[in-house]
Amino acid sequence: MTERDRLGLRGLLPPRVMSFEQQYDRFINSFRSLEHNTRGEPDTIVALAKWRILNRLHDRNETLYYRVLIDNIKDFAPIIYTPTVGLVCENYSGLFRRPRGMYFSAKDKGEMMSMIYNWPADKVDMIVVTDGSRILGLGDLGVQGIGIPIGKLDVYVAAAGINPQKVLPIMLDVGTNNTKLLEDKLYLGLRQPRLEGEEYLSVVDEFMEAVHARWPKAVVQGTAGVALAGLLGAVRAQGRPLTDFTKQKIVVVGAGRYFLPKVCFLRSNSSLESSAGIGVLNMAKQAMLRMPGINRSGEGHNQFWVLDKDGLITKARKGLDPAVARYARGFGPEEVQDLHEGASLVEVLYTDHQVRKVKPHVLLGLSGVGGIFNEEVLKAMKESDSPCPAIFAMSNPTTKAECTPEDVFKYVGENAVFASGSPFSNVTLGNGRQGYANQANNMYLFPGIGLGALLSGARHITDGMLQSAAECLASYITDDEIRKGILFPSISSIRHITARVGAAVVRAAVDEDLAEGRCDVDARDLKSMTEADTVDLVARKMWYPIYSPLVNDK
Repeated sequence: MTERDRLGLRGLLPPRVMSFEQQYDRFINSFRSLEHNTRGEPDTIVALAKWRILNRLHDRNETLYYRVLIDNIKDFAPIIYTPTVGLVCENYSGLFRRPRGMYFSAKDKGEMMSMIYNWPADKVDMIVVTDGSRILGLGDLGVQGIGIPIGKLDVYVAAAGINPQKVLPIMLDVGTNNTKLLEDKLYLGLRQPRLEGEEYLSVVDEFMEAVHARWPKAVVQGTAGVALAGLLGAVRAQGRPLTDFTKQKIVVVGAGRYFLPKVCFLRSNSSLESSAGIGVLNMAKQAMLRMPGINRSGEGHNQFWVLDKDGLITKARKGLDPAVARYARGFGPEEVQDLHEGASLVEVLYTDHQVRKVKPHVLLGLSGVGGIFNEEVLKAMKESDSPCPAIFAMSNPTTKAECTPEDVFKYVGENAVFASGSPFSNVTLGNGRQGYANQANNMYLFPGIGLGALLSGARHITDGMLQSAAECLASYITDDEIRKGILFPSISSIRHITARVGAAVVRAAVDEDLAEGRCDVDARDLKSMTEADTVDLVARKMWYPIYSPLVNDK
């Protein structure tokens, strides 16, 4: 009531003053009522209804929104992030009610340096930006791709405790080649073809210069680490030491430049990651090269068989992208002699008594093509050299997943290990056993990597820091869980996981002599901390949603 008096609100609100807990319960009851009332409705209708009620709460009470999100992250993460975020992006122009974040377009060229100062917050710790060109497996969604940075930053706040007043989602609108959007009367973006080449790069350069001028602490952060954590977990599931990762045979479907992932800037790197598939491959390759007993140059060590839309990539491929060329198969004595340039996936996998093929330990899908791992492909994986073949269907959203867990356990066998980018339900196997549908969600890693980089004050996020984060996540799972086929922990533990991952990133930055600290964290203190002390520091630096007094009682 004191706040009401001092703000001139007495009489403008109902007389009851509700506590934070009462407001929390009121929202949860409303959400459960919505769930009850939408039973039997199509999944897309239900998902968007749930997104709307959360979005409305975010609009009117940010503190309560994040408290609800943190306490119910397992239930709400699929609504604010994968897979519902893809559906939201597809329909964003129609769903739009109020702006969130900033929008820079090709029409703003020459004005971006002044525009950046229109954002009201003096300090921004975390920026996520997209150009909308490759949204999950949905392709070019133009300005509607803003849903990705918004959702990802919500995860940063909920999982890593980044202060929501210090995050900024950004849309870089350079047009769209999506004819359907250009013809849509509700479309909110530029109605022009997408800029390419030097025109595109000049827009990106100007934007980055503006961001760096106002908030110089920005880092480009990839999300391949969560796939690496799963791959390392698959080695453990086979009952082998992590060092045997160097011996894993991995068939990768979809490592071409199919998608430009949403990118977050945190320190001063201005390059855009070329491909989600290449990001995963590069990180796995670096992890292998860091294992003992391996030639660090990488020469002669290629455990990957990479396929794009034209089939198996070999050194015979003309005009091969340099980013992919290092993974092209050669024709030396270690190669499978019966494989040829452009071989199909089944040709790569299938083995009989007359023909020796790859027999991989892992089949990794990054294609964006739903159902590409069909019955024939999965049955071929039964011939794997691993007693526990691993199938990773990483493409998002759910409709783009390369296969389902039901098909994997049916055609590959009950000892298979399954992981996907989108959430699936576990599968009931014989004798009451569970076939675990692991979700290789990048929210396990990117919040901890971002928070660890911020707290350490590192100027760059190195391969070593990323690998430390992935290894930390992989080691989080117990041996008993691994034996059951569980590769990733429960999302319910996301803040504890993030504290551990963030601490691993801080320790890696210290070990590489990159930790410079920040205003309230001294680099010398970081160097003297134990691992437990570092975890405690990261946890203490997480923002937590509570109401702050609006007026001083004195």
